Amino acid sequence: MATKRVKEILAILDEQYGTDYICYLNHENAWQLLFATIMSAQCTDERVNLVTKDLYVKYDSLQAFADADLSRLERDIRSTGFYHNKAKNIIACARRLTEDFGGQVPDTIEELTSLPGVGRKTANVILGNIYHKPSIVVDTHVKRISARLGLTKETDPEKIEYDLQKVLPKDHWILWNIHIITFGRQICFARNPKCEECFLRSYCREKAGKKK
Repeated sequence: MATKRVKEILAILDEQYGTDYICYLNHENAWQLLFATIMSAQCTDERVNLVTKDLYVKYDSLQAFADADLSRLERDIRSTGFYHNKAKNIIACARRLTEDFGGQVPDTIEELTSLPGVGRKTANVILGNIYHKPSIVVDTHVKRISARLGLTKETDPEKIEYDLQKVLPKDHWILWNIHIITFGRQICFARNPKCEECFLRSYCREKAGKKK
């Protein structure tokens, strides 16, 4: 159950950023978002969007990815980094989806995480953005800022996810990621955060010098 302090933080974030669901990775369907999220590991959303703009024209179906030549796909996504593993996982994932799931991206955490290259973070992106199921995506911003706000002491993403599930109301699980990404990009940087401009500074355990 959300405490008074958590409710105040959420109310401030809602006021600052609104409550619309926003996905920063461009996509037209579930498998496009799935592959874009795989490519986004250790890469910016902006770079991924630049790559998928042409990639999803060249590979215009799930079957096209399943049939893709590995070395060619590696070249196509090279600028996203770690392209060897990403290309291998995308092709293997496309094949699993076409062969075992009838070409549909599944809607459960168990089935999603059974796919090659899909961990809880990627699975939760799909659950929240495609199927609108309450889910918490723990990316680098959520990990850093949730700790600074004292909502978790954990460093493992899965444990952070469970901590946040306990303190955030379900109607803000998806919004937490959306808000915190924006907040992390604009104000609460990993290095040299803009503490003087921060509208959550009074809730920051790190700024107050308290233990997380």
